Amino acid sequence: MTESRRADGRPRLGARLEEWLHRRRQKRALAAGKVPGVIPYIGYGSPEWVRVLGRVLYLKPDDASGGQRWRRNGVGNVGRVRGWRSFTSLHVPYQPVRVLIDSEPVTEVVSDRGGVIDSIVPVSLEPGWHTVTLQSGGSDAVDVPVYVVDPAARFGIISDVDDTILNTALPRPLVAAWNSFVLDEHARTSTPGMPVFYDHLVAAHPGSPVIYLSTGAWNAAPTLSRFLERNLYPMGPLLLTDWGPTTDRWFRSGTEHKQRELRRLAREFPEVRWVLIGDDGQHDEKLYHEFASQHPENVAAVAIRQLSVGQAVLAGGRSKARLHQGASGVPWVYGPDGATLRDELRSLGLL
Repeated sequence: MTESRRADGRPRLGARLEEWLHRRRQKRALAAGKVPGVIPYIGYGSPEWVRVLGRVLYLKPDDASGGQRWRRNGVGNVGRVRGWRSFTSLHVPYQPVRVLIDSEPVTEVVSDRGGVIDSIVPVSLEPGWHTVTLQSGGSDAVDVPVYVVDPAARFGIISDVDDTILNTALPRPLVAAWNSFVLDEHARTSTPGMPVFYDHLVAAHPGSPVIYLSTGAWNAAPTLSRFLERNLYPMGPLLLTDWGPTTDRWFRSGTEHKQRELRRLAREFPEVRWVLIGDDGQHDEKLYHEFASQHPENVAAVAIRQLSVGQAVLAGGRSKARLHQGASGVPWVYGPDGATLRDELRSLGLL
C-alpha cells in the first residue's frame, strides 16, 4: 500500500515509526556494549567490477570479531537456529565499511538505510572465485567469496528459492510465518532431485554463474546459505530484499525486486543466456514470461517446478501460465522435481 506523499518531503509514517523504534533499540544495543559488525554475503561480478553484498548489524564483540566463518556456501556452522532470531537483529544504517579483495585494499563503501551493503566496486581480476574482505569500525575483518564471471560465458542459471528448491509452503501466511520465524532451519527440506539437476547444468556448462533470486529478506541470508550448503547446491550469490517500510510504501514489493534484478542481470551480462527456474505457485511464470518476451536473447529456457496438489491448494491454485509456453521462441518445460526438469532440458539439448 502506498502512502500519500508529504509536501515537506519527510519520510512516510511507516518509515518514521521504524526509525523511532530503531533509535530506541540502538541506544539499548550501545549501552549493552554491542558494536557494528559485518555479515558478508556472496557477491559476483566481471573482470572490471564486482558487486559487494553484506549487512552491518549491531553484534556482541565476540560475534563481530571473527564470529562469522565462511565455508563452502555461507556462514559457518553456528548451531541450530530458529528463524525469528534472524528477524530481531538490529541493523546499522550508513556505516562505512572497508573493502579488500584478495587481501589488497580497494575502497570504502557505506551501508544503506537498512544496513545493507550493495555496492559496485571497480577491480581488475581474473575470472573465477576471489575473496572479498569487509571491515566495519574496530571489528575484525570478515571474508566472503565473490564470483567473477568469465566474459566468454554464454550460459547461466537464475533460480527462485521458496517452493522451487526449498519447501516452505510460503503462499499460506500462517504456515509461512511458522516456517520463517519458529521452525528450526534444519527441518526445512529440499525439493527432490534439484541439487543433482543444478549440478548437471553446471557440469554441462563450465564456468556458468548461478544466481539465487528470491523475495525473501536479507535477514534470512545466513539461513538460506546454510540450507544451500547442506543440500549441496552449487555455490552462488543470493539476491534478496529488505523488509519493512520505505519512504513511499508501507511494504516493499517482492515482484518489483525480482523484475529489477532480472533487468539488471540482462544489462550486466548481455551475452549470457539464462535458464530461469521457478515454480507455478506464485508469480514466477508471469515474471519469467515478461522477461523472456522483453529479452528473448537472454533466455535459454524457462523451467517451472510444478507444485503438488496440496501445495497448489495452499498457493491459491495454479496460474494459466502454460499459455506463456513458447513465448518469443523461448522453450518452457514443466516437472514436479529436478529429475523431470533435467530430462526435459536434456531433450532441448541444454544438457
